[in-house]
Amino acid sequence: MAAPLARTAGPPDARRGPAGPGGATQLRRSQRRAAALLITPFFVLFGAVMVAPIGYALWMSLFQERSSGLGFGGTRRVFAGLANYTAALSDPGFRASFAHIALYCALYIPVMIGGSLALALLVDSALARAKRFFQLALFLPHAIPGLIASIIWIYLYTPGLSPVLDWISAAGGSWDFYANDHVLLSMVNLSAWQWTGYNMVIFYAALQAVPREVIEAAVVDGAGALRTALRIKIPMIASAIVMTVLFTCVGAIQLFTEPKLLNQRGAPSIDTEWSPTLFIWKAGFVQHDYGLAAAASLLLAALGVALSFVVTWIGNRWKAAV
Repeated sequence: MAAPLARTAGPPDARRGPAGPGGATQLRRSQRRAAALLITPFFVLFGAVMVAPIGYALWMSLFQERSSGLGFGGTRRVFAGLANYTAALSDPGFRASFAHIALYCALYIPVMIGGSLALALLVDSALARAKRFFQLALFLPHAIPGLIASIIWIYLYTPGLSPVLDWISAAGGSWDFYANDHVLLSMVNLSAWQWTGYNMVIFYAALQAVPREVIEAAVVDGAGALRTALRIKIPMIASAIVMTVLFTCVGAIQLFTEPKLLNQRGAPSIDTEWSPTLFIWKAGFVQHDYGLAAAASLLLAALGVALSFVVTWIGNRWKAAV
């Protein structure tokens, strides 16, 4: 008697089970719903704290407050078009504030980025000891709020109160932190003291991702510590450097606390319109010209966008070259 033929398993019905097209489509829809549910809070928060304020500032920048008659009838809001932007760009104080901030950036960014990178390379070196301690010690200044840090340094800059000035005088020297030739350096020192340790931690974390075998190979080939840092480590953390420079540039053009406190302490070269943010603060909260303040804010934001594009473009070309 012939054995019965074995029943061969055919392909599963496409309409049954999760393995069919219908089940795959349902799975994709579930994944999309889950993804939408997870990212919706971000977009809601982003719209509330970013898009809505920018839109409101854009709307305010198109209007001006004008008095009617001799001023006894109160003020009324009238559409001004681009008049606020024209007024901001034609204001000598606003234009000078960008020159001030450009000079500040030319001094501050190389000092801060160079110092952070040098400290990160030193902590990452094979000869360094107590790395955790130095990471924490160098990061601590950033943990102090910016206003408190500025007040501390204002105390250290003030004659009759500062032990630093007493030490300089005891050594036979003299220094005025508020003098016209020194106040910019005082401001750069204050900002660099607060942010160098923070960026050092970023660079050090990037250096930990550099393959150790690459460094060991460079050492075997006879490369010293300096050459290894310049030819191996720095090129391999180029992305972290570009990101840090970008954030530093965007943050530097928003300088406010340091010149504000120096102005209150009587620094002669720091006026109430020294930086773009001080100009915006004065226009909005002193002169109550909210249209001008909104227009100046948007111009500053446009500068930040343009600066981000330029820094990213230069950084990408540098990363491609290395």
